[in-house]
Amino acid sequence: MSSLSLKSNCGDLTMYRNKRVGVLVGGLSSERDVSLKSGAAVANALRRRGYNVVVIDAMRDVAQTLVKERVEVVYVALHGKLGEDGAIQGLLEVLGIPYSGSGLLASALSMDKAASRRIFEARNLPTPPWIEVKEGEEVDPKSIPFEPPYVVKPSCEGSSVGVSIKVFPDKLSSALKRAFYYDDRALIEKYIKGREICVGVLNDEAIGTVEIRPKREFYDYKAKYEDENTEHFCPAPLNKKLEKKILKIGLEAHRSIGAEGGTRVDLRLDGDRPYLLELNALPGLTDVSLLPEIARHAGIEFDEFVERILNSARLKIRVKELKE
Repeated sequence: MSSLSLKSNCGDLTMYRNKRVGVLVGGLSSERDVSLKSGAAVANALRRRGYNVVVIDAMRDVAQTLVKERVEVVYVALHGKLGEDGAIQGLLEVLGIPYSGSGLLASALSMDKAASRRIFEARNLPTPPWIEVKEGEEVDPKSIPFEPPYVVKPSCEGSSVGVSIKVFPDKLSSALKRAFYYDDRALIEKYIKGREICVGVLNDEAIGTVEIRPKREFYDYKAKYEDENTEHFCPAPLNKKLEKKILKIGLEAHRSIGAEGGTRVDLRLDGDRPYLLELNALPGLTDVSLLPEIARHAGIEFDEFVERILNSARLKIRVKELKE
């Protein structure tokens, strides 16, 4: 995919240049530290592009801070619960402040792995076999309708927090206990042995792929943000037919939940058979993050990439104002 086609579809990159831009960072989730790094990178990029930026830590007083700072448009650089799951998006809708990324519903769906899986399957997108388990339920491994090993993960978490892989029946109980520490629902899915592939989507266009080869057993939190030995191959080494198929799956996943802005779609590739795992509505924007890397290979440098996302900011819920 050429950078020329991407640049022709970027629209006005200056519409918020004279506005007070609030970059929401940090927050209360388990991914706070990653968000602080993403937010710092975003704020610096926007300042280099000439924006009036204020960085706001999205704590319990975030609504008051937004009003106090007279923020006119928000760049959401949050990850995890209360930032990526529709909570902050709903608050911004009520406050009437345009914001970047997906709306309330799409954000909630992307964060909820079980809900998004059901939508993916309704669209005939390929996913690993899986079941959902609620905290307190007894799970007999013999009742699981697919063979081990399994992957066990919290239904609503990101950055591989609380995930256990290659789980066999004798370790299932402890893996579920770990997942339930973060959420009251968990997914048990069939472990797919194969390659880790991600698709980048920017403003409703699939812009490329990357393959991750961690030195650790899987692409967990440390491999994503701390291990410098994790290898990235951008674009992913795929034949043209398979690349086209994976890009199509990534874009369809993005569209199926109504996502907006920049998203990253994660897949596993078993031979030539891709399996859709999840969609990240607010992926990391650190110096080792994957979506900016895909964008760079597509001809979009980081500062422009951030500006494009900001200038797609809007209120998603249409409200007819009452007349006095």
